Amino acid sequence: MAEDRVMQSLLLDFYGELLTDKQRECCELHFNEDLSLAEIAEQCGVSRQGVWDNIRRGVAALEEIEAKTGLIRRFSETQNGLDRLDGTVRALLALPLEPEGRELAEKLRQEIRALRTRG
Repeated sequence: MAEDRVMQSLLLDFYGELLTDKQRECCELHFNEDLSLAEIAEQCGVSRQGVWDNIRRGVAALEEIEAKTGLIRRFSETQNGLDRLDGTVRALLALPLEPEGRELAEKLRQEIRALRTRG
């Protein structure tokens, strides 16, 4: 269940602007703000069924876009690769190194961090 919420939040982050305004609003309130259908319905002035329909259609659209583009999958693969590289550099830094080697390894570690923050 928690993994579903994380994935739905990622889908919203990556593709939320492609949804209708109502779908995006309902999905953001439900997945990011953790509001119930009743709370969203009250806040948006629609029925709970209307909220549910917007969320269901929005999630279906987001999943379809991801299936076609694979951006989140590739992003995740890249992050995992950066994690592996960082682990290798940390292991390298644990070894006795010449100052030049240590400097290069530290520089590589900084580059990995920079890539990770750029996403």
